[in-house]
Amino acid sequence: MQPVERAEYEGIDYGWVMQTTFVLTILVGAPVVAVLSAFVTLESWSARAAFAVRVGAPIWFLTAVAVALYARRTDAGDGSSTDGDAASPDLDGGDAASADGNVDSAPTAADTAVDETEPTGPTDKSSPTEEP
Repeated sequence: MQPVERAEYEGIDYGWVMQTTFVLTILVGAPVVAVLSAFVTLESWSARAAFAVRVGAPIWFLTAVAVALYARRTDAGDGSSTDGDAASPDLDGGDAASADGNVDSAPTAADTAVDETEPTGPTDKSSPTEEP
């Protein structure tokens, strides 16, 4: 199995911001919409849907802004370790085990490294240049 490539980005992890906003909006927004709907007469399903959008949109916006500000201030969701732990030799942080479960026989990152000078497959159209 090929190792998973990882990328290190500086700044806000917008994927984390979007996921956290989604979860928090549902956790906070659904109860707020439900409580507020108890005080309003909603005759039809379209009125209920319109009410949920009118109340839910500001909740979503405020949650997104709060999560983005939190991520900017605390570097939340950037995937970095603040413990100072040494990096695991396995790329996913787990035990490197082969299909038979033997940890000792599992390939290491050095064993599975691909030489960049060799073509990697049919999509590689670069040809090695020869010097005269």
